[in-house]
Amino acid sequence: MLKGLENIIKEMDIDSMLISDIHNVRYLSGYKGDESYLLISEKSNYFITDARYTEQAAIECPEFVILDWKALGRSINDAIAYITEKEELKLMGIEEVVMSHKQYAELDKMISTKTCCISGIIEDLRTVKQPHEKEYLRKACAISDRAFNRILNDIKVGITEAELSAKLAYYLKIEGSDARCYENIFLSGPRTSLLHGIPSDRKITYGDIILMDFGAGYNGYLSDMSRTVVLGKANEKQKEIYNIIKESEEDVINMVKSGIAAKEAYHHSLKAVSGTEYMSYFYTGIGHGVGLAVHEKPYMSAASTDIIKKDNVITVEPGIYIPGWGGVRIEDQILITDDGCEILTNSSRQLIEL
Repeated sequence: MLKGLENIIKEMDIDSMLISDIHNVRYLSGYKGDESYLLISEKSNYFITDARYTEQAAIECPEFVILDWKALGRSINDAIAYITEKEELKLMGIEEVVMSHKQYAELDKMISTKTCCISGIIEDLRTVKQPHEKEYLRKACAISDRAFNRILNDIKVGITEAELSAKLAYYLKIEGSDARCYENIFLSGPRTSLLHGIPSDRKITYGDIILMDFGAGYNGYLSDMSRTVVLGKANEKQKEIYNIIKESEEDVINMVKSGIAAKEAYHHSLKAVSGTEYMSYFYTGIGHGVGLAVHEKPYMSAASTDIIKKDNVITVEPGIYIPGWGGVRIEDQILITDDGCEILTNSSRQLIEL
């Protein structure tokens, strides 16, 4: 992944980059742990961590010089200052939206090297997935599909959202998900209107609409999917709203391809809901990129300026959320191709009545 930076460094007329975002560190180095920085210069590539991780870094990052910052001073800044002086760096790009103001202020006093903004540059590189990344994402999605099939058997009257959330997390792990992954969302009844609500001790009752938003990790790459089911027979309003969202998602999946504007996909998602009483409850964000982070570029919304590209991996997740009644979301992960997309999550999109 480092090769793509050489031209960027030259084009920006800088001589180095300091990478502090943990996802960008992993993308460029392959490192799977925590507490790390990269300083990439025209002469050398440095991996900065502490003694807890130097052995792991040496194994996972053979292209880097491994530095233990604790052996060089009291903070990461001492190691950065050491490298800038050793390499006689003149202009270093930093991810200023990641670095704290305190750290930057301290670093600025310690080095003579000038700095400039590079935030978003590595993130743009990450949007176009390489062959191995696409394979990892396919496997993460397959794990989610298997876990979803398992959890359906556990949804019964009287079990709580929190219990089901824990069981789903367990199924994701035993199906092969990375040890580190994000928390799932498991909501029921009127609580399903909370887009990112926290599972509670509310007990599932007959007739509840149930919303699940979850994902797995495979070699650091993530899946993200949502399904909405009903315990028992769905009523007419539940069916109506579900079918609107299903149609909205299908409309986007059927038109999205390389080269279209992300906001065009958003406007296409409105066809199914426009003119209904639910338009004001339709959420304006209908998708986002997924990779090493669960939310990354490109974003699909009315305000988005992103362009969808071949080998982007994105979600399509329209939803209607009515306070006091509940919500419906269907979310799938897709890989963009020249003339369409490949759907990576393959669980049924039909309304499931348990």
